[in-house]
Amino acid sequence: MPSAEAIWNGAVLASTDKFETVEGNVYFPPSAVNMQYMKPSSTHTTCGWKGQASYYTIEVDGKQNKDAAWFYPSPLPAASNIKLYLGAVALYMNRSSTFPEVLCCWT
Repeated sequence: MPSAEAIWNGAVLASTDKFETVEGNVYFPPSAVNMQYMKPSSTHTTCGWKGQASYYTIEVDGKQNKDAAWFYPSPLPAASNIKLYLGAVALYMNRSSTFPEVLCCWT
């Protein structure tokens, strides 16, 4: 079974064998995310087919990765594959990552 793990600054942010990949980003279910590293952000964006996203800044050992994780509290119907992951957290860590220091592996 495939699995996914997210690591940043030496900390395991998330690890699971149940995840969704949308537009190259990994969506982790809430139970797979170590929320101790997620600090709520005031940033919000809107995707035309997924809805409004809210963000987290990742903080590990005093270092921050601003708005590097996000979630859709109420995804639109077109994003039904992440609806089961209501409150799931996606992380900027695909193979062409904006934040290359965040590592994500899936097998």
